[in-house]
Amino acid sequence: MFKQLRNRFLILNLATISILMLVAFASIYIITYRDVQNDVRMDLMRISDSYLKPFDGGGSNQPPRSSQGTTANSGGWTGAQNQNTPPERAVAFMIETDSSGKQINSKSQVDIDSTTYASALQEATAMNTDQGQFSLDGSDWAFVRQPLNSGYLYTFLDVTAQQGILTNLIYTFTAVGVVMLILLFFTSRYFANRSIRPVQDAFDKQKQFIADASHELKTPLAVINTNADVLLANPDETIRSQSKWLHYIKGETERMSRLTGDLLYLTEMEDARTAMMYSSFDLSETVENLILTMEAVIFEKDLSLEYDITPGLTIEGSSQQMQQVIMILLDNAIKYCNPRGRIHLTLQRHGQQTVLSVSNTGEGIAPQHLERIFDRFYRTDASRTRSQGGHGLGLAIAKSIVEQHGGRIEAKSTVGESTTFSVYL
Repeated sequence: MFKQLRNRFLILNLATISILMLVAFASIYIITYRDVQNDVRMDLMRISDSYLKPFDGGGSNQPPRSSQGTTANSGGWTGAQNQNTPPERAVAFMIETDSSGKQINSKSQVDIDSTTYASALQEATAMNTDQGQFSLDGSDWAFVRQPLNSGYLYTFLDVTAQQGILTNLIYTFTAVGVVMLILLFFTSRYFANRSIRPVQDAFDKQKQFIADASHELKTPLAVINTNADVLLANPDETIRSQSKWLHYIKGETERMSRLTGDLLYLTEMEDARTAMMYSSFDLSETVENLILTMEAVIFEKDLSLEYDITPGLTIEGSSQQMQQVIMILLDNAIKYCNPRGRIHLTLQRHGQQTVLSVSNTGEGIAPQHLERIFDRFYRTDASRTRSQGGHGLGLAIAKSIVEQHGGRIEAKSTVGESTTFSVYL
């Protein structure tokens, strides 16, 4: 599923970028093509005007011709060339025709074969337009046709260089486009993988969450179902005689209730972000009151408790939520403390932070588990935790509350010695 999603993202990204590149390249080419065509048209008109201008003010619009039909060496076009010389780098020639399109005169700055005149004139007359472009003997020519009194004047200009520029532009765009698409493919693939990874991680966590929640609910449901079958199998017994099974059912029901309550609480904390009434309260006093309520439990388990609380430490937040965090940490410290072990709690001010630390002696937590102990349903020893009534949501709730208060919670442990949970607010 995620592979298909990645491929779709990759194809969409490449298609979008390819279209944008194509539009950009096409726009650049069209602008360049129009500029080249305008320059060619201006050169043609300038060359044509350079030959026609001397005859505009005379009695005739046609340049004089020799008896052999070639241009005279004096006056006429020669004078035009002297007064209005065409561009030196332009290879151009002119052909004069009669009204039927037959060549009657020609002129060129360079030596051109007579067959070239004939072929060029044939191409131009076949197009039957006032201006156009054609290829001849491997060269590209542009022409313009202007009317004379008894025919037409065709001006031809070699535009092979200009066409070469346009052709090279197409080749350049193609090469650049291919290289860019290859680079974009690998770049898009890299970012597609990175973009999908959080989605995949969230999906995997959701699957794991559903599996863990189902597993947690399966055991109490099985116990309830089994005890209900026992009750149904003895319909004549009194409630008093069957009270043991009813107590089992009630205990498992309460366990399921706590589990669903914790899940709903996490949902409100992380998703809905229910607005809480935050106010300034004395955290030192809150911690001391909770220690008093837990002293009986600690004494019953034959554990020792040491604490160092700096008085008068106040924070902005929810007193009720912070009580829940402290209770979770103390409850975990008691559950996982070794027999006749020691629990140590400190609440102190370090710079701009208020730091609450709860540590206990015991088996400790292996390094590979430290990064995951705040995940939902995660337990380093599932069998031991279930026997003690936990379901792996306490630390996840504590982390969510601390983060909502703008703080952070960390765990450090030395295997076989001690574990310390620290809350920074």
